[in-house]
Amino acid sequence: MLGDTHALGRRLPQLVVGLGLYGASMALMLRSGLGLDPWDVFHQGLQRVIGLTVGAWVTICGALVLLLWIPLRQRPGLGTVANVLMIGAAMDLTLKLVSGPEGLSARIALMATAIALNGLASGLYIGARFGPGPRDGLMTGLHRRTGRSLRLVRTGIEVVVLAAGVLLGGTAGIGTVVYALAIGPLVQLFLPWCTAPGPGMSPSQTSRKG
Repeated sequence: MLGDTHALGRRLPQLVVGLGLYGASMALMLRSGLGLDPWDVFHQGLQRVIGLTVGAWVTICGALVLLLWIPLRQRPGLGTVANVLMIGAAMDLTLKLVSGPEGLSARIALMATAIALNGLASGLYIGARFGPGPRDGLMTGLHRRTGRSLRLVRTGIEVVVLAAGVLLGGTAGIGTVVYALAIGPLVQLFLPWCTAPGPGMSPSQTSRKG
């Protein structure tokens, strides 16, 4: 609930920080030039073919994916709407402030930093407990309606958007592979420490989950 002390004292600021860092991490990944996560390959491909900024396409695609929730009977939360509005803007702002490094070692370091930051950011905004992002909600909605495993549904969605992004000219590379392998374990690492306690939950219940 928005009116409880958990929301006002920790969860809302955590949501905002998490979404801002998420957008920044995506921008750093792009600046590394070593490959993007599947959705950002698609966003970059749209930017190269149609125009606008990559961040603008993050926002537009997020809103369009949110429309797919309607037949799936998914209900958005505050975090869902904030996800659509904030991540693309944070990405574009970071892209204006940060330029790509020269040299392979610097680019690898930037890629690794971006992926780690993305894992932390995911833990923060998910742990704020204000609802999933549009793309995660699409995944869980399809899982519920089709009965397929979450892993299968997520893989299917990401293979489709990655293939479309590559065809449109988006950048896939070693960063795409490293992201796919690392993001799950990173979120699993950060989420227990980032999950905000709610009514009936003590801090120890959220900070040390197995």
